[in-house]
Amino acid sequence: MGRPVTLCTSQWADIPYEELCPLVKKMGYDGIELATWVNGFDLDKAATDDAFVQHVLDVAEKSELKITAVCSHIIGQCVGDAPDPRLNNFAPAALAGDSAAIRQWGIETMMKVPLVAKRLGVPVVTGFTGSPIWKWFYSFPQTTEAQIEEGFDEVVRLWTPILAEFRKQGVKFAFEVHPGEIAFDYYSTKKLLEKFADWPEFGLNFDPSHLLWQGVQPHLFLQDFLAMGRVYHVHMKDVSVTLDGRTGLLGSHIEFGDLRRGWNFRSLGHGDVNFEEIIRALNAYGYDGPLSVEWEDSGMDRVDGATEAAVFVRKVDFKPSDVKFDAAIAN
Repeated sequence: MGRPVTLCTSQWADIPYEELCPLVKKMGYDGIELATWVNGFDLDKAATDDAFVQHVLDVAEKSELKITAVCSHIIGQCVGDAPDPRLNNFAPAALAGDSAAIRQWGIETMMKVPLVAKRLGVPVVTGFTGSPIWKWFYSFPQTTEAQIEEGFDEVVRLWTPILAEFRKQGVKFAFEVHPGEIAFDYYSTKKLLEKFADWPEFGLNFDPSHLLWQGVQPHLFLQDFLAMGRVYHVHMKDVSVTLDGRTGLLGSHIEFGDLRRGWNFRSLGHGDVNFEEIIRALNAYGYDGPLSVEWEDSGMDRVDGATEAAVFVRKVDFKPSDVKFDAAIAN
């Protein structure tokens, strides 16, 4: 038995939890990375109502699934983002247009998440932090070093009380490096982890699909942060880069899935990510946690694609060797 193969439920929000779990099992998965804002999941009830928590666990168990992680992406985004009308889609409707109230909701709600994870018996929460400076990623008008430093420090100020709650509950936060976040590539991640050096509760949810199209080799990124002991969860997700002389890496304001884009997320095995090198890195550093499929491919039926993806992960997830291949020759 290799690492558990799980499915992130955030892209399956239209299916009630009680219907989704049997489908996840039928598609070939061992467990789920449970999104806290979809499928009828009530975070407040999960924080206080034992019967509700037991129901969530029982539904998963009935389908022979384990809840291996909890994800909190849209909540965390509201904590660190600059005022942004798009956050109205994430926060309660009554807060629409009130940036300060949305941020406060994000902070207060994120404070509940580690308790909920603990009550579900889950050791890791995946998610985003948001970023007050992402809009400045291209430095024109010119962005000063002081502005960048202040942006990182603001995220640290906002997240330190939240991480204190994670520490209290004995749960880790696995931040997903992603465009739109305070850390989106190799060196911004290195800087962020240095800022949180005293908070081992803060680590990474590794997702290769957000790195490759930027020109970052995912397995090299993974090796370095595994060596630091800061990779707490792994997403299995593929991406295809199709630069043809007209297309560009910034996407041209064209929707995902459109073939005119310079890159698109693809179902596992249909893109350009070298998953063998990723598995070798995970083996070398002893990662035995979930391999969570975050299925996103606008050009493929999702049930067919997610079913195929589970098979793909099991095929690529080979065990590390427990012998040196030339030991028998030497003896």
